[in-house]
Amino acid sequence: MSSATSADLLKLDPAAWKPQSLHAGERTWVETNCYIDVWAELLPALGHPAEAALAFTVRQDFEGDHFTFFKFPLEDLEALFGLSVQELAIYDTLEAHTLEQLGRGRPVLIEVDSHWLPDAGPTYRKGHVKTTVAAIAIDPAARRFGYFHNTGYHVLTDDDYDGLFLKQAAPDYLFPYVEFVKRDGKALRDGALAARSLELLRGHLAHRPAANPIMAWHAALPGHLERLAARDMDYFHLYAFNLPRQLGANFEMLGSYLDWLGTQGQGGLIDAASAARRIAESAKAVQFQLARMANRRRFDAAAFQFAPIETDYELILSTLVKRFA
Repeated sequence: MSSATSADLLKLDPAAWKPQSLHAGERTWVETNCYIDVWAELLPALGHPAEAALAFTVRQDFEGDHFTFFKFPLEDLEALFGLSVQELAIYDTLEAHTLEQLGRGRPVLIEVDSHWLPDAGPTYRKGHVKTTVAAIAIDPAARRFGYFHNTGYHVLTDDDYDGLFLKQAAPDYLFPYVEFVKRDGKALRDGALAARSLELLRGHLAHRPAANPIMAWHAALPGHLERLAARDMDYFHLYAFNLPRQLGANFEMLGSYLDWLGTQGQGGLIDAASAARRIAESAKAVQFQLARMANRRRFDAAAFQFAPIETDYELILSTLVKRFA
């Protein structure tokens, strides 16, 4: 292990950090899921446009009990930005490994308990929810930790630091899943970046869903509502996160990707981008409908209007397949 006593990769000030473009306040889904959100902040901080890596969003499917939990494919990050994401083997303390990798200039992605994250809202010091943070700075002596999470850059200290890093003495402690990001590959720029992104898009389109996933969710919804009716509000929140939120956030990201392609000289995508944003907005409306039903304990599958966004999905995919597949 390195003899360094602290590391600060980017010298960021949490008070001065502004959410990046994929977390702009006017977006329908400001937060998506922990892994997407971490990279949406980390990539721009490292000098890369996160939008260029969003081609994979065309692959989201309805998986029967959830929509695909969409994540940046690691091979895409390497192809576009020269970032090699590897699993970090933890055998010493998490603190020591994080310090070692940050000292080598490598961000560290850690699955943590949001119980100890001051930015985690109602979960902070109350609940226990797994989430992913990107470690950027650590100072063990000062018990200070800087990290990306959700829509920003944050610093935690003292008891929260101890909760994340110093609770490993318990005999039943399980090491978390951790990745580190090697940054020594070739990052593409400008036209080369756009061309490679389009190659990735063609590959992802070849693995698009065989059938309209929104239609599939629509067909399965009556059975889902029966389960929602039989369960409590905690179950509803989990359902809402894994279905309407993942659907809506994925397609808002796809809309951002199509906008980015437009800035790279790919015309004719405005209608598809608008359709993607309509899916995002309608998924948010569905989530609100479900919340009202869950609170009233009255569920009605016929109350949902899926036909317009089913059509929007077909418009998007037919446009992209015709242009790029």
